[in-house]
Amino acid sequence: MTTILDDRALDLLFREARSHFSWTPKPVPDALLHRAWELTRMGPTSANCQPVRIVFAKSQAAKDKLRPALIDGNVDKTMSAPVTAIVAHDLDFYEDLPRLFPHTDARSWFVGNESLIESTAFRNGTLQGGYFILACRALGLDCGPMSGFDNAKVDAAFFAGTRIRSNFLLNIGYGDASVLFPRGPRPDFSESCRID
Repeated sequence: MTTILDDRALDLLFREARSHFSWTPKPVPDALLHRAWELTRMGPTSANCQPVRIVFAKSQAAKDKLRPALIDGNVDKTMSAPVTAIVAHDLDFYEDLPRLFPHTDARSWFVGNESLIESTAFRNGTLQGGYFILACRALGLDCGPMSGFDNAKVDAAFFAGTRIRSNFLLNIGYGDASVLFPRGPRPDFSESCRID
C-alpha cells in the first residue's frame, strides 16, 4: 500500500476533526451507521478476533435507559446527540475464532484463560472503537467520545445475561462547531515518542 491520503482527507480525519458536545438536530441515517461498521470491521485485530460490540442508542426509549448511568455533565450532550454508540467488547469473542481465524485452533488459546480473554477483548475492542471514530469522521459525521458513566449500570441495562462489557460512549451526529473551545495543545514527538 503506497498511496498517501491528501491533506483534505487528513484534515477530515485528524487535523480539523474535533470532539463535539453540542449537536444540530440533523438526524443520522441508519445506512450511515451500517457504512461506518463496514469500514470499522476491516481494521486489524489480533487473530481477527473482532470483539467489539456496538449498541446504537437512537430512540428516546434507549436514551432514557442510558440516562441513569451518565454523570451529570454528560446528560445534556448525550440526550441531544442524534446517536449514542455504546462501544463494548464481548468476552466470548473467542467462540467465533473457528470462523474468523480458521488457519489454526485459536479458540484453544483462550479457553479457561480469563485474564487473556479480558485483556484481548478490551485491547482489541478499544482499537475497533478507535477505528469506528475514524470511520464516522470519514463519512462526514462528528463524534464525541466519553467516559463519565457507570459501566455496571450500562451493562445491566443493555447487556444483561451476556459477557459483553461496555468500554466507552460515543455521541455521533453533526456537531455545532460554534460552541467548541479552542483546540487543546498536543505533545510533541519528543515528549511522547522515541526511536531506539
